[in-house]
Amino acid sequence: MSRPIPDNTPQGPASPAPRVPDSTRDDVPYALRIAASWAWRIGLVIVVVGVLIWLLSYVSLLLIPVMIAALMAGLLQPVVRFLRKAKVPRGLAVGITILGFLGLVSGALSLVGRQLYFGFRELWGQVLEGVRQIQTWLMDGPLRLTSAQLNDYINDLLVQLQNNSSTILSSALTVGSTAGHLVTGLLLAIFSLIFFLLDGERIWMFLVGLMPRRARSATNGAGRKGWTSLVQYIRIQVFVAAVDAVGIGVGAAIIGVPLALPLAVLVFLGSFIPIVGALVTGFVAVLLALVANGWVNAIIMLAIVLGVQQLESHVLQPLIMGKAVSLHPLAVVLAVAGGTMVAGIPGALFAVPVMAIMNTVVKYIAARGWEHDDALGGRLRPPDPSLQAEARTARTTARTKRQKEAPGGDESGTANEDRNELPK
Repeated sequence: MSRPIPDNTPQGPASPAPRVPDSTRDDVPYALRIAASWAWRIGLVIVVVGVLIWLLSYVSLLLIPVMIAALMAGLLQPVVRFLRKAKVPRGLAVGITILGFLGLVSGALSLVGRQLYFGFRELWGQVLEGVRQIQTWLMDGPLRLTSAQLNDYINDLLVQLQNNSSTILSSALTVGSTAGHLVTGLLLAIFSLIFFLLDGERIWMFLVGLMPRRARSATNGAGRKGWTSLVQYIRIQVFVAAVDAVGIGVGAAIIGVPLALPLAVLVFLGSFIPIVGALVTGFVAVLLALVANGWVNAIIMLAIVLGVQQLESHVLQPLIMGKAVSLHPLAVVLAVAGGTMVAGIPGALFAVPVMAIMNTVVKYIAARGWEHDDALGGRLRPPDPSLQAEARTARTTARTKRQKEAPGGDESGTANEDRNELPK
């Protein structure tokens, strides 16, 4: 009885199973599928950024002074570089720069405080006269209040203060705690500034060394470009503050407001603190005009302050600052507004420099700028095409010579050797 001979003919690859149509996928429009794919990715990015900001808010006492020190380092670095070119040792150059900067700021604040103190002491009689005029207006003006009614209102105010003494005390303690944090942050900022100016290069290269080896060149080049954007930002901010100070100071001097010079210095220093700086310095200017020259002069001073601040907000910040940091004016305005909403005054202060650094870093990495960056010493620049052609011609000549000397040799090995020698 014969057995059937098995068919050992090699079979071809099995045909794939027919695809079962996915009715659900076919029912969803293509545009909606693309929108959903983008939506969950953008949502994930927003969640990660939100969590990162939330985590950083717990270390704001450490983060904000370090960022302020970075801004000051960008401003003072040219001074250190100038002293180094004058053959001053690095440590001594950093010490001279920081002491000079602190002395300049302290002297300006001392000048402002001293002149304001003596000025207000001379104006104290006018302050009392202004209070009497307000009292007279309340009694003889449209309100027609009597002395008994004024006393009752004052007594009610004192009673409210007594009833809310605990709230006022807790607010005072909060202010005291905030003042302690400010002192701590100031000391930390000065300490960080010293080492940024002294060992900034070594600190940065240490951070670059923490990155994977293949990412170090890109990180190094992108970080240096971002630092350049930061330096440009702080220099333009100094210019904007100077314009504010000159505008308000000259305006105050023209309309006869006393203490115009210390007021200008106060405006210059306050311009580095967004929102609060402009509000406080503007209030001081209007108060000086009111006490010294009356309501009409105070209204004129208020118009000058508002005009200078509008010039800063709508011309200097968007156009000059935006051009310096390669940002559109609308992006500058939205960055300041968004930073204020998210993190208050620190957010307004650091929104523009952070966005400028991110913009520079992203463009640098997208263009693979580290491959032809002269700041990296040219070690990562692509080889010269002419040199590549010469090297390729020399290798071809050497291979042909070896083939003639050893006919029938292994050309594949020579080809492999040539392929391994090609630049990667």
